[in-house]
Amino acid sequence: MRVVLNNNEIPKRWFNIIPYLPRPLDPPLDPNTGNPVDPSALLAIFPEPIVEQEVSQEEWIDIPEEVLNIYSLWRPTPLHRARKLEEYLDTPAKIYYKNESVSPPGSHKPNTAVAQAYYNKISGVKKLTTETGAGQWGSSLAFASQFFGLECEVFMVRISYNQKPFRRILMETWGAKVVPSPSNLTQSGKRFYDENPEHPGSLGIAISEAIERAVTTPNAKYSLGSVLNHVLLHQTVIGLEAKRQMEMVGEYPDIIVGCVGGGSNFAGLAFPFLKDKLTGERPNLEVIAVEPEACPTLTKGEYRYDYGDTAKLTPLIKMYTLGHDFVPPPIHAGGLRYHGDAPIVCLLYNEGLISAVAYKQREVFEAALMFARTEGIVPAPESAHAIKKVVDLALECKEKREEKTILFNLSGHGYFDLSAYDKFLRGELPDT
Repeated sequence: MRVVLNNNEIPKRWFNIIPYLPRPLDPPLDPNTGNPVDPSALLAIFPEPIVEQEVSQEEWIDIPEEVLNIYSLWRPTPLHRARKLEEYLDTPAKIYYKNESVSPPGSHKPNTAVAQAYYNKISGVKKLTTETGAGQWGSSLAFASQFFGLECEVFMVRISYNQKPFRRILMETWGAKVVPSPSNLTQSGKRFYDENPEHPGSLGIAISEAIERAVTTPNAKYSLGSVLNHVLLHQTVIGLEAKRQMEMVGEYPDIIVGCVGGGSNFAGLAFPFLKDKLTGERPNLEVIAVEPEACPTLTKGEYRYDYGDTAKLTPLIKMYTLGHDFVPPPIHAGGLRYHGDAPIVCLLYNEGLISAVAYKQREVFEAALMFARTEGIVPAPESAHAIKKVVDLALECKEKREEKTILFNLSGHGYFDLSAYDKFLRGELPDT
């Protein structure tokens, strides 16, 4: 079953969950003084409209017409009932997924890339710099930048640069310059590159390189694909659409599941529903974040202030962290290899309003293969983490004879990740 909205039903406003949080977010701190960072300090790397959204306390923020026009190339996205998967599992559970893989770059990431490119363009910016892990974010920003005539430079974590050449080609097709990170082009990257030119890299290092490049290049700004408040805000178009689609079939999820690296696709789907939990309308709603065992930020990290990047160029951010110098194993779910998580997601987890689980690589790909062979879509390795948890939940429903409604975010397709599937099928994928 496929549930679709009309083109005129794309949400016209983004939803901001901050007014509904059980307590205020801990502010970013200046590492030199220990005092909260003045939002104006962020103007060195972000344009003013983005900074305003980052600190906004407004529940609803209008989506500009220029952004809506580009959204309409692929939005609204369909909601699917995974009947073939349900039948294969012989479960009484109802499984739904929001299909964000239908965007031109193949993931949820352009929901914020288009918005950020627009706000930078109207602010007079000429060039955007960023980092990317698996390439979904980098390709989305390259896609968005070309609509607004912006240059785009992407520092791609080297292990993913090597593992996913087609993502690099896609970025270059949309006009971006792609650099394997760590590189010798920045001081942040050079110290790692000089020690080992084949250093696998990390998102923390790539972020440092991209920020350094932005602040040392005239008319350039930095763009981030996850973690910060404004990014999660832009992604709520996913959950707002999904809410309407679930209403159309007379359903409301008992459980929402999403993979988590920085937290953007998870937040995008979950936050409009979490509002109902926070207001007491749906107190029993379960929301589950799924991460890799190789980078278990929520499940094994410390809740404390830490830098968002390896070179310590960012303010200190309160989050669950494995340490800003953490270099994860080179697993194929490159988009989930960040050492920290979004402060909003971390606060919700710390308050017990969401839960988290971590899985190893091979069991994730087993679930991905099951999904591909029942539903027909090859999921991104990141999305497959959510699928693994959904399968476990559906089997629990079977054992307990419970009819629960499960909703998850298929955050992207895996057609650029077939080398990882090849390794799994050949039995060569490490169980990290």
